[in-house]
Amino acid sequence: MASLRDIKNSINSTKKMSQITKAMEMTSAAKWNRGVMNAKAFVPYMEKIQEVTVAVAMGSNGINHPMLQSRPVKKTGYIVMTSDRGLAGAFNSNVIRRVFQTIQNRHKSKDEYSIIAIGRVARDFFAKRGINVDLEIVGISDQPSFESVKDITSSTVGMFSDGTFDELYLYYTHYKSAITQEVTEKKLLPLTDLSTSSKLTSYEFEPSAEEILDVLLPQYAESLIYGALLDSKASEHAARMTAMRNATDNAKEMIKNYSLIYNRARQAAITQEIAEIVGGAAALE
Repeated sequence: MASLRDIKNSINSTKKMSQITKAMEMTSAAKWNRGVMNAKAFVPYMEKIQEVTVAVAMGSNGINHPMLQSRPVKKTGYIVMTSDRGLAGAFNSNVIRRVFQTIQNRHKSKDEYSIIAIGRVARDFFAKRGINVDLEIVGISDQPSFESVKDITSSTVGMFSDGTFDELYLYYTHYKSAITQEVTEKKLLPLTDLSTSSKLTSYEFEPSAEEILDVLLPQYAESLIYGALLDSKASEHAARMTAMRNATDNAKEMIKNYSLIYNRARQAAITQEIAEIVGGAAALE
């Protein structure tokens, strides 16, 4: 049985741990609130650029833009979004597990696919397993700006345009609520499923539709990546906030159990001391 000093040290160390997890929970809560605001603020832009893209693409007959056309698939690219750090519950493992299972089901050779990793956890996971990581970006801000990820978004779209990939899939965690986040798979390129539920607006534009789509479609694809990143960041902060709250609650429960054990051990020690005193006094009579 552990000594009273060992139990007391366990109580003190658990209290310090609970203070750390509580501070991390509060920090994540502040980041989560701002992350949700950023993700929601980007939605109107996403809806508008989708509306314009669909209007131009659907309103001009006979356009065969490469980004709108399917082609024989020789190599597939997977954009995987995770965090740079852990302590976020199952946030990272759920995305990685989904991607890894998809790869195993779809492909027989490593030459058929490659990874574009956004986040240190994804990069390290696939690199350790010998899976090609063509592009990577780590150290992203908790509140990322478009400029901070523009290089990888433009490079990713460029790799599809130059034929490095014949299709691109995006995997990230979609934010639904503070306690619910959902791993999402989205086919990024080619843009074969452009659609909108709203009534199409008629636009007058110049120069030609082809020239407009040459500029608009890459921007639209890049905005999809950035929007998913904002969504993923909001989910990350929510997952970390929940994980730290659970850790704090567990620490409090451990302190309660340790305190009960400590009190019982102290009572047993006092009882033993009283018995020894009584026994010694009886021996002197």
